[in-house]
Amino acid sequence: MAPRIWLIAGPTASGKSALALRLAHETGAEIINADALQVYRDLRVLSARPSLDEEAQAPHHLFGVADAADGWTVGRWLRATLAVLDDIQARERPVIVVGGTGLYFRALTQGLADIPSVPAAVQHEVDARFGALGEATFREQLRAADPAAESRITANDRQRLARALAVAEATGRPLSAWQADTRPALPAGAWRGVLLDPPREALHARCDARLEQMMDHGALEEAVALTARGLADRLPAMKAVGLRELAAYARGETSRAQALSAAQAATRQYAKRQTTWFRNQTPDWPRVAATETEDQWHALAPILTAPDSRAI
Repeated sequence: MAPRIWLIAGPTASGKSALALRLAHETGAEIINADALQVYRDLRVLSARPSLDEEAQAPHHLFGVADAADGWTVGRWLRATLAVLDDIQARERPVIVVGGTGLYFRALTQGLADIPSVPAAVQHEVDARFGALGEATFREQLRAADPAAESRITANDRQRLARALAVAEATGRPLSAWQADTRPALPAGAWRGVLLDPPREALHARCDARLEQMMDHGALEEAVALTARGLADRLPAMKAVGLRELAAYARGETSRAQALSAAQAATRQYAKRQTTWFRNQTPDWPRVAATETEDQWHALAPILTAPDSRAI
């Protein structure tokens, strides 16, 4: 029987890393990163990556492995993760995949569509058409080409709407059809997922407190060093929560208190979006509402030992 694969997901500041380390201590598991920002070397503080001491306590994989100029996609992360999984399982060790990027977990458990590249000219034309027509009329065109995609894409999501129509027109096949052909990267029964889902007030308090600690432990210096590189705003690393606010303070545009307050507010909003995504996308995963690591461990223990081993 293949070694157990545990998936620990949740919003930022919910305690995922500490719980994963506790589970690794108890089981001898190795930890794989599933946070889109923690792959970047430039963002140890701002991404709340495990410390050097924590990384030394158990094998950690895909943490700080990429330069900020090298934008990783979901597909690249999935390929890297599957290679690491193969290596760990060859050594018959358990695995913990931990992070807050929902699309990474969906790629593992539901698969990632192998969609052909859309020519830049096609995507540009579709983007321009959206701007000329407006969303309502554009949706009519998408509904004719891909009704399933049109019905599930929420209002004001221009990027996904344009992407769906561009795929349909470039490939001659609806995006929803490409996605329906996907297969899970992890076989059913080989994994079990758990979602850390603390109460909103407690989570917000943790977010605020952690931002204060970050400010005292190098977050500002990290933001200055990264922004000084002049990298494109579209790169994932440049969208790190708090980066813009701290960079503004470094340029003298705001006070320290204003920057901290703004970064805290941005982090709370980010945590809210993550919580909403996980609640909607992982409705059958067991929830752990506790906020302290010891309490989370006691809540996790019965999930680990439950006889029902189906993929949840």
